[in-house]
Amino acid sequence: MNNRNVSWSTIKYLSLLAAVFVVLFPPYVIVVNAFKTKDEFLTKPRMSLPDTFFNFSNFKHAFQQADMTHAFGNTLLIIALTLLFNIALGSAFCYAVGRFEFKFKNLLVPLFLVATIIPSITTQVVNYKTIQMLGLNDHLLGPVLIYVGADIMQIYIYLQFIRNIPYELDESAMLEGASLFGIFTRIIFPLLAPATATIVILKTISVYNDMFIPYLYLPSPENVVVSTSLMRFFGTNSGDWQAVSAAILMIMIPTSIMYLFLQKYIFAGVTNGAVK
Repeated sequence: MNNRNVSWSTIKYLSLLAAVFVVLFPPYVIVVNAFKTKDEFLTKPRMSLPDTFFNFSNFKHAFQQADMTHAFGNTLLIIALTLLFNIALGSAFCYAVGRFEFKFKNLLVPLFLVATIIPSITTQVVNYKTIQMLGLNDHLLGPVLIYVGADIMQIYIYLQFIRNIPYELDESAMLEGASLFGIFTRIIFPLLAPATATIVILKTISVYNDMFIPYLYLPSPENVVVSTSLMRFFGTNSGDWQAVSAAILMIMIPTSIMYLFLQKYIFAGVTNGAVK
């Protein structure tokens, strides 16, 4: 191996180590501080290890202070309704666009693409007024409508899959007397299972981690979600950082486990839709 290859390998591995450090450093700080007592947090360096990893008092305090039971319940309800509407509307829309010919069909997807280019922050006033007009401000359905209407990820994923399903399946079903609704529900939608799994995972993580929309549309304490529950640990001039670290750790665990076990479905769904 010549010197040039050695130098290139050294740079490559150093850059990988730097990337690993950047990714793992924030979770490390959260973990070590979640198990510290108040005295440890005030007297020891932030990156030092706690005296023991069996101090769960911060987790108990965080769970009660943040009303995690209520927060997780509200979050799961929002996610379930969002997924229901996203999957039902997205798959039906893509079935119509991918299977039928009609006027202005070729403009629909480009128009959705143009909508994604517009920064979402510029439309928040209109969105807020719309939700307020519908009487859904400070209601769990308010964020659901925002998540359903402002995200077209499912359209691109479903459309790629539907375009690669042979139209002969539809024709065979029509010869057997199946209706369009029957073809969609019994033949097309089951074949979209990989795409549906991908959408469920990505959308769940996106909604679960979002803080801006719940903060804006759900100001009442009873409508707390996991992301906004962290605000309960901060006062005017200070914050309970040990409890915050414990709460963040509890919030991180579900999505981390979900991603570790289901990441292969994310990659498989996106890749299959692109290369079929």
